[in-house]
Amino acid sequence: MTTNVATLAARSRLRDIASLGKPRLSSLVILSAGAGVWLAPGERAVVRTLVMLLGTALLVWAANALNCYLEQDVDAQMTRTKDRALPSGRLEPWIAATVGWGVALLSMTLLALSTNPLTASLGALGFLSYVLVYTPMKRESSFALVVGAVSGSVPPLMGWTAITGSLDTGGLILFAILFVWQLPHFLAISMFGGVDYQRAGLRVFSVVYGNRVTAIGIALSSLALVATSLLPFSHGIAGIYYAVTAAALGIGMLTLAAPGFRRAADVAWARRVFLYSLAHLSLLIAAMIADAA
Repeated sequence: MTTNVATLAARSRLRDIASLGKPRLSSLVILSAGAGVWLAPGERAVVRTLVMLLGTALLVWAANALNCYLEQDVDAQMTRTKDRALPSGRLEPWIAATVGWGVALLSMTLLALSTNPLTASLGALGFLSYVLVYTPMKRESSFALVVGAVSGSVPPLMGWTAITGSLDTGGLILFAILFVWQLPHFLAISMFGGVDYQRAGLRVFSVVYGNRVTAIGIALSSLALVATSLLPFSHGIAGIYYAVTAAALGIGMLTLAAPGFRRAADVAWARRVFLYSLAHLSLLIAAMIADAA
């Protein structure tokens, strides 16, 4: 009986440690890195590619874990996050910090061994800007959104440069798609979670400028996303199958985002935009991969 209890406790502790990396949030970012690898022109050594993707996944995990460590006081104030491992007291803060930095070091080692200096440098830039700039900046300025979007857009560019070894149009287009996608996605989160963010003292867009301005921002950035999503076709990175899929997803995005220009936009609408944005990016990346295949 004692052994069973100890085993269950250990499993629970491991689940809490794993949850620091916000796996659901990270999965799309990691998928985008895979798309960068798949779409880039050049030879793909299977083992080195797998090690590169593992290193990227671990780096994203480490960044999220350290974000949880640095924002544990904020998370404790918000309904959406108060039950996470750190604010709930299930996990000691020193464990999150130690494991976070340890995994970051391991991931950077894997990237350095499996890719090239450019890719490893991009990984370090994305990681450090997320942990040391974006995370503390959220308490001070709504424009932390832009810094966070840059950090979150690095993985697909890393996937591309891991194969090509250079910064060129294809990789930058993938970076741009993920960057612009994050704008309506996170503006929507700030709108339907505004009460939580205000209570926690985070200077997100809706708290600083209000829901009306945020709704217009969601609509405008959705327009930009649809235009950006068509760039892979116009630049010959993806073909007609991708173009048709991107256009169909774009029509859906524009239809859903249009109320943002009117006073009809509300918190429930923002939640719908958020949910659609998840499906939009998933299907867009899947269309890129399928088209290239």
